[in-house]
Amino acid sequence: MLSKILACAVYGIDTHPITVEVNVGGGSKTHVVGLPDNAVKESILRVNTAFANNGYSIPRNGVIINLAPADVKKEGSAYDLPIAVGLLQSSGQLRSDELDKTMVMGELGLDGSVKPIRGCLPIAIQARALGVQRLIVPKENGREAAIVKDVDVYGVENINEVVRLLEGESELVPVFVDPRQEFQEQYAYFDFDFADVKGQHNIKRSLEIAAAGGHNVIMIGPPGAGKTMLAKRLPSILPPLTLHEALETTKIHSVAGKLGKNASLLAHRPFRNPHHTISDVALVGGGNNPQPGEISLAHNGVLFLDELPEFKRTVLEVMRQPLEERKVTISRARFTVDYPASFMLVSSMNPCPCGYYNHPEKDCVCAPGVVQKYMSRISGPLLDRIDLHVEVTPVEYDKLTAKEEGESSEDIRARVIKAREVQSQRYKDSDVSANALMTSKQIQEYCQLDSTGNLLLKNAMKKLNLSARAYDRILKVARTIADLAGSDKIAMEHIAEAIQYRSLDRESW
Repeated sequence: MLSKILACAVYGIDTHPITVEVNVGGGSKTHVVGLPDNAVKESILRVNTAFANNGYSIPRNGVIINLAPADVKKEGSAYDLPIAVGLLQSSGQLRSDELDKTMVMGELGLDGSVKPIRGCLPIAIQARALGVQRLIVPKENGREAAIVKDVDVYGVENINEVVRLLEGESELVPVFVDPRQEFQEQYAYFDFDFADVKGQHNIKRSLEIAAAGGHNVIMIGPPGAGKTMLAKRLPSILPPLTLHEALETTKIHSVAGKLGKNASLLAHRPFRNPHHTISDVALVGGGNNPQPGEISLAHNGVLFLDELPEFKRTVLEVMRQPLEERKVTISRARFTVDYPASFMLVSSMNPCPCGYYNHPEKDCVCAPGVVQKYMSRISGPLLDRIDLHVEVTPVEYDKLTAKEEGESSEDIRARVIKAREVQSQRYKDSDVSANALMTSKQIQEYCQLDSTGNLLLKNAMKKLNLSARAYDRILKVARTIADLAGSDKIAMEHIAEAIQYRSLDRESW
């Protein structure tokens, strides 16, 4: 007897429908065909053992399992459950008339338990696109899949629950999740607040500009000046995720298996802080079975690279293209996958190996030429792609012991949201969402300068020997500063402030 079960394959953050065809009889062996990897081939062992431990008979007169389309590679253990359901129906142990409207995905344990899988959110989206009425997934993935409307999502714990559900004997009800309510409840809390920061008003100002325009930023200063502390508080002043951004970000974390048990929708912008020993593949993504890297996990959020010169040169250089194109393309012989990578790069570094070059009180003990060699670990093209270069100085003792709190993240975030709303209205007819993403044509249209501003920028370009890319960055930052000031035009003071954030372009560094 032949049975057909709907399933799904995940490639990147996209999915493709798969039909699991099971035929029992007509042979003496079990064959799994349709370009399965080792995990899929091993599924028959897990399924047979689960059957034996739950009182189901194992077909003995030959089984052929085909994963169609047969020219697309199938990977992972999520096909265990559809194969098990196909075997039960094909051998006459399961009777159901609604399998053509049901999609099944899940990994089976040897005791028949159904274990969580990756990529359940994009699978649910594909199920809705196919017109599937019912989606059966592991219980831990139920809330994640239930974000998608118009599909009844059932979270199951074991193979017996699946059988009872398909035969109409189960009292299980579809999982219900209200995305907007989940979104609002999760957004209300932050671990860090700028009110905890003593002094550092100029650094707070630069991070406010970065958040308002989505700009990349690098902080340079001695150890203990507060660079990491400031960076960790940046997410608290970023505007809230839109529902579309939250769904897109959740899809990436779902595919990477980073959502956790019973998670639903990510409401906070991600903050990723990889160690400096990270490899190229771990940062950008890839591998034999391509997975999203840290820059994709930071999509719509912040990627923080602490002690930037300590990262391998190849790791840093591989970021250059994603910083421009806002996506990562991973090519293999049989397929190509794209991962979104629109993130804010926030980095920090010491000015030299000892950390005290240009320190107001302590002397640098580095040998001549060592400072320049240390700085050269970061290439010019990468620095060109960072909009704000911020010098961080140690906090004075009087400010450090002051009792009054600084400005709260809530107050700063209100100004950032207001500036982002201006940008959203400005770019409503394009794919651009923030000033940092402006195209060359948009820069010409929205970043026009008067004669004094032009003269100031011209002199800065000559004196600092800036590149054309740095010129664009200055205009983008100036546009953001003007938005924060509520100005339609970019004034000379806006340009002057933007120019001072190109400190690493100066010869003194």
